[in-house]
Amino acid sequence: MITIGGQNYEWTDPAVLAALGGAGVVLLLVVLLVITMRAAGRSARMAEPMLRNLDALGNRVQALSEGQHQLAGGLHHVSEAQAASQTKVLQLMEQRLADVSRGMTESLHGAATRTARSLGELQQRLETIDKAQAKIEKLSGDVLSLQDILSNKQTRGAFGEIQLHDIVRKALPSDSFTMQATLSNGRRADCLIHLPNPPGPIVIDSKFPLEAYEALRRAENQSQLIEAQRMLRIAVRNHIKAIAERYILEGETADGALMFLPSEAVYAELHANFPEIVRDGFAAKVWIVSPTTCMATLNTMRAVLKDARMREQAGAIRRELSLLHADVDRLGSRVENLDRHFGQAAKDIEEIKISADKAGRRAKRLDNFDFEELAPDPEASRVVPLPKSQA
Repeated sequence: MITIGGQNYEWTDPAVLAALGGAGVVLLLVVLLVITMRAAGRSARMAEPMLRNLDALGNRVQALSEGQHQLAGGLHHVSEAQAASQTKVLQLMEQRLADVSRGMTESLHGAATRTARSLGELQQRLETIDKAQAKIEKLSGDVLSLQDILSNKQTRGAFGEIQLHDIVRKALPSDSFTMQATLSNGRRADCLIHLPNPPGPIVIDSKFPLEAYEALRRAENQSQLIEAQRMLRIAVRNHIKAIAERYILEGETADGALMFLPSEAVYAELHANFPEIVRDGFAAKVWIVSPTTCMATLNTMRAVLKDARMREQAGAIRRELSLLHADVDRLGSRVENLDRHFGQAAKDIEEIKISADKAGRRAKRLDNFDFEELAPDPEASRVVPLPKSQA
């Protein structure tokens, strides 16, 4: 490191190397001058060209020195420009770093907000999943309970009766049916619909051939399938026969009955693959219904009940209309009488106003003591009779 004109330069700097070269040249010239002066005594003639050369060399050294000063000034300006440029670069870098830092802060804040929102939504979804899991567990328990119910013949029958009662209760008025009705033959029907004659009261009995249907579903080969179909035919035909013999009573019930199957799957299986059983039910006047078709049938019965009740009330409605017509005639007569009374009252009020005006004029004359100016009034002796009010 070397200092020139208050500015620090490295030894490897070109300006320093140039300056050192110039100094070396000067030193060399000085050495040559000394040698030349020593040799001046030897040859005065040779000294003059040497002096001229030295003078020219001195001028060149002077020019080189001035060039060195100019180079030093240029280097100083370059150093200042470089320092200013570095300052600007540093400022730009600081500003850029501040912008980047601010952007990163905002980005991190937004990411944190989105992460928190996502975690909240995830928590809600987990809560929903937990609730759904609880419902699934409850449903699994209910399914197991339903399997326990359906595995027992008595509880399965109670299940069908409860489902039938719920459907009938939603479709018909409470006074139009009786659950567990006892007929004259001592048989107890699951439900008796009180339809008018014809067709008369009709019985709905719940049956559920679940064992035969499950055997049909579990059949793995042709022989098992044939045996399960045979079991299902026997079970359903026995139900049809029992309903026809127990719940179709001449003169007491309708000439048909309904067999309620509380399973849409069993109902669909019968109509899809056992049409002969459905025809046997038609022949015995026992109509097989599922929950859906039972609701449609009950809605039809509801319309029949409504029509019958309207016919029962038709006579009463006609009587009420006749009484209403008499009341309207009586009201018209009384309105006419009231209008006549109002007309008579208006006439009486008009005559009273005339009498009051005359009485007022007489009272005014009496108040002025104009007795001598009183003239006989031809209407003085006239008495205005008050009409008798009509009851």
